Amino acid sequence: MKKSTKVRIFFERNGFAVCSRLAEILGMRVKSVRLFFIYASFTTLVGGFVLYLILALWLKLNNLIYTKRASVFDL
Repeated sequence: MKKSTKVRIFFERNGFAVCSRLAEILGMRVKSVRLFFIYASFTTLVGGFVLYLILALWLKLNNLIYTKRASVFDL
């Protein structure tokens, strides 16, 4: 048996039961826990991107408003 297959089987047996174990501990359905993780991952991904766009827009507007104007004495 290949080493990669052994690693895959190990993680399938021990690592991928996180949602079912967590649901068992919390007394919830596994489907609800999985949906929570899916929605949370999309929310954080989209939220981070939106925050990035807002900050970029804010910096652009800040540069447009507070540009250094030439002084009368610089002429």
